[in-house]
Amino acid sequence: MTNLTLNQLQQTDDFISRHIGPNAADISAMLSTVNADSVEDLVGQTVPAGIRLPKPMDLASPESEVNALAYLKSLASQNKCYKSYIGMGYHNTHIPHVILRNVLENPGWYTAY
Repeated sequence: MTNLTLNQLQQTDDFISRHIGPNAADISAMLSTVNADSVEDLVGQTVPAGIRLPKPMDLASPESEVNALAYLKSLASQNKCYKSYIGMGYHNTHIPHVILRNVLENPGWYTAY
């Protein structure tokens, strides 16, 4: 494990650098496992040519974390808050346990892990 300084850990530029993707060793092991020469070769073997784009997508350049959060905040500010009636009449209904547990009480709705 590499010891990084606090300055090296600070994210001041592209938000994309926060992405935790495979490193070169992971990619090499994956390609070896699936018998592909490169990631492009792997894509060629797995994604039918008929649904692949003929050229790379024209994506905007990466944003800084500050700019990304400001953009998300501007989008969220457009939301309108209305009165919520969640729970009205819920107590007097019969809900099958599979729905109750997997939809209404599903921990995936309130925890990230």
